[in-house]
Amino acid sequence: MSDQQNEKAEQSVGEFTLAGPLSTTPPTALPYPVPEPDATWDLPNGFARVYHGAGNQGIVRPVLMADGFNLGKSDLDWLYAGLDRDFPLLSEVRRRGRDVILIGFKERSASILDNARTVTAAVLRAIAEQQGDVPLTVGGFSMGGLITRYALARMEREHIDHRTSLYFSYDTPHRGAYIPVGLQAFSHFIPLPNAFARQMNSPAARQMLWRHYDPMTGESGIAPERTEFLQNLEQLGGWPRRPRTLALANGRGDGTGIAVPPGETVLKTERIYPGTAFYAQAQGRDVTVAELKRRFPKAEKTVTTSGFPELDGAPGGTLRSYGILADALKKAGATVDLRHEEICFVPSVSAVAVRDLDEQKDLYTAVDSLSPEDSDVDDFICSATTTSHTAVTEELGTWLVDRLAD
Repeated sequence: MSDQQNEKAEQSVGEFTLAGPLSTTPPTALPYPVPEPDATWDLPNGFARVYHGAGNQGIVRPVLMADGFNLGKSDLDWLYAGLDRDFPLLSEVRRRGRDVILIGFKERSASILDNARTVTAAVLRAIAEQQGDVPLTVGGFSMGGLITRYALARMEREHIDHRTSLYFSYDTPHRGAYIPVGLQAFSHFIPLPNAFARQMNSPAARQMLWRHYDPMTGESGIAPERTEFLQNLEQLGGWPRRPRTLALANGRGDGTGIAVPPGETVLKTERIYPGTAFYAQAQGRDVTVAELKRRFPKAEKTVTTSGFPELDGAPGGTLRSYGILADALKKAGATVDLRHEEICFVPSVSAVAVRDLDEQKDLYTAVDSLSPEDSDVDDFICSATTTSHTAVTEELGTWLVDRLAD
């Protein structure tokens, strides 16, 4: 490749986003037949689709489900497919006579507070159009669980009757999500504005991530937006108090994560960003997590962290964080040495709200051995095996369907 071709290749690498299977950019042809909705709603900052349950001529027993985090507008065809393809979650909910209302957002990376208004509007419309007075079920997948949690708590504080008797979250980062600081830094090392950088520096990322890389200062820490969001949530009481609360985790509950040894090289690239390497997070001070190198314009940067636990291999729902980057690099013409495609994204202790992520012993807690009182929620389940973030498995899907409000 010529220098001009290499320069264009380096600039093109950032046109991707990190997302789980429910939010990944859909292929040209959907791999799953998605039914036509019975109704569509235009909502503040978003929209919704209504799918009636078996035998229902309108909304009778509503189950509202919110989309999660990514860049750009929700794709509800893709969301429906993702929730029904591997395990028929939506089909089973509808077969039992419950109406599915999928909630999407015009910008999934917008502030959680802004997208909570979409959920509030959806709840009120469901109540207004409902036939009868069966209580609602409201929840969400990934960050959708945070959005619905915040919306219901705010409605209670404002004395708005949400008529919800069950709230659920599915691999939601209640105590924070993890994207390696080296990956976050790389998004801003790409010499042109790009989708990955916009995603990493979005309001939602700043609110959701346990630690955020600030491209202005080059430092990683708790973003001011996260501090403000947690304070706002605390002022609302932390959680909605009226509904029964459930949490599901794609990670294991026995304290076992995945085999990503701390400090080990996870990804190296040549030809494009030659010499750039990423390392699994290790404990300690001034730990090198990435060595970034580019040729156009020439630059080098070493990214370090201090006081982090071993997050990459922690028990939790996984994301193809390094695999997605490797795919983008290879598409641009790079040769890559990818040793760990998937790493932890939402630790199990975060998904079921039992521990913070700051300490190694907390991060690797055997959740299944804890008393239910240790969690902020009324009931929870961790996956028997490590699964991808928001993957709908038979184990988790059946557990949720069996507990839906009557």
